[in-house]
Amino acid sequence: MTGKSTSSNETIYNRIAMLRVERGVSRRQLAEALGVHYQTIGYLERGEYSPSLYLALRIAEYFGVAVEVVFSTAPFPRIGGSEQSA
Repeated sequence: MTGKSTSSNETIYNRIAMLRVERGVSRRQLAEALGVHYQTIGYLERGEYSPSLYLALRIAEYFGVAVEVVFSTAPFPRIGGSEQSA
């Protein structure tokens, strides 16, 4: 099993789907830009596949953000979960 995580402490969380939707990019468009199969993007988004360091860096570069914005070893906090009014 290449790239698949076998234990919870090896899970890589990502914001690929959020970044894609935010920028109006389809899985197929992202895959073509990165030179990977479009199903790979789905596997990455669902956490079923951990990217190589090279692919992770290329994804971050594609979106123009730091790799830490896209990938994390801890779950990302929910955006807009609890809003506070001033």
